[in-house]
Parts: sequence; C-alpha cells; structure tokens
Amino acid sequence: MPGALYLLPVGLGDGAWEAFLPARTRDIACSLHHFVVENAKTARIELKRISHPVPLHDLKIEQLPERITPADLDRLLAPLAADQDMGLMSEAGCPGVADPGALLVRRAHEKGWTVRPLVGPSSLLLALMASGLDGQHFAFHGYLPVREPERGQRIKMLEKESARLGQTQMFIETPYRNMTLFQAILAACRESTRLCVATDLTRTTETVVTRPVGQWKKYAPPELERRPTVFLLLS
Repeated sequence: MPGALYLLPVGLGDGAWEAFLPARTRDIACSLHHFVVENAKTARIELKRISHPVPLHDLKIEQLPERITPADLDRLLAPLAADQDMGLMSEAGCPGVADPGALLVRRAHEKGWTVRPLVGPSSLLLALMASGLDGQHFAFHGYLPVREPERGQRIKMLEKESARLGQTQMFIETPYRNMTLFQAILAACRESTRLCVATDLTRTTETVVTRPVGQWKKYAPPELERRPTVFLLLS
C-alpha cells in the first residue's frame, strides 16, 4: 500500500498523554519511524511522553528548514515515495494550523499521496469553543504587528470587521508580549466589544474568561506573562 502522511497533534502542556490524546492517535504515532517536525527537541520530548517503543536515536526525525524550498519538501516526503508511512508534528497543537507544516501537506496533495489528520488538541478550537463568541463565523489572524501605531490600527480594523461581518476575530502573541497586547486591545477597542482571553489551555493552570472590554478595565489584569494565550474578540 502507498504510504500515508499522518498529521500528529502535540500536547499543549506537560501532562500525561492520556489527558489529551485518543489511544488511536497515540498508537498510530507509535507505529511510525519517520517524522518531519517543526522543532526536533520538542518532538523528541513528545515521542518520549507517549512512550514510543523504538529508541529515539533509531527514529528518523527531520526538522523543517526555516526557509523551505520545493526540493526540501520532496526530500522530506521521500518515505511516502518509498511507500512508507510518516508523521508530521507541530511544536504544539495541530500540524498545519498556524504551522509551517502546511507546506508539506500541500506538497503531499500535489503528489497525490494520502493525508490523514488525527484527533488531538488545538488551542484555537479549544479557545473558540470556550469563549462563548460566534463559532459559526470566525477568522484567525496569527500575530499582529508588534509596534505602535500599527498594532492599535490593526486591532481597530479587526474590531470593525467583526462588527461588519458578525465574525469572531482570533489572534495570538509571543507569550512574553501577551500583556502588552492585552493592554493594546483595551486601549483600542470599544467598551462593548467582547474579549476572550484563553490561557494555558489543557494545563492545570488553564483559564478562559470572556468579558466586555469595559468590564476588563475594572478588574486587575490577568496573569499572562510567558503563558501561551489565545485572544478572541467580537464586536
């Protein structure tokens, strides 16, 4: 049988794999010997966490280059050409979603190879589920500009789009800049706009809170320093 590219979700925290992965996903991951990963170090930690039966040094683990060329993609997908299954792993969450692995998946489709997504945690979907905001119409925008005034202008534009389309707007930030982004949202948005802050999803320290911006201003700011967070707003 031709090989298949399995998309393997990675834990968002450091708990036991049983807390976030179905047994079938874990079993398939443990049957694979070839992996393409966003970060080799974290991939090895994840494979150790799920107790992969093969010693890590005997597995083929290749990291995606920072600048991926078509030749890189074909080289990384070589096991499929040899009719062998392989896995794609993000650094955290689901591969191909806010993740450079999407280019590898696209190339596999172009070659006509089988792609099989597996069930596991996605911080974006978990945040949307728990937010109470519109789950029928939403958009993910990745990272916003780091500097002002571009960041504030972008937030205001997303707020206007949310009001015009009735659409939940989702974005993230590097954890050490979370508080700066949070304060920028409060400064840019109308008091009636609802903001959800979803932090440490699937971890024991998980918090998900949705309030109008005006109410957020009345409370002490959340503890976001160096904690993975998804921001969602609906105007």
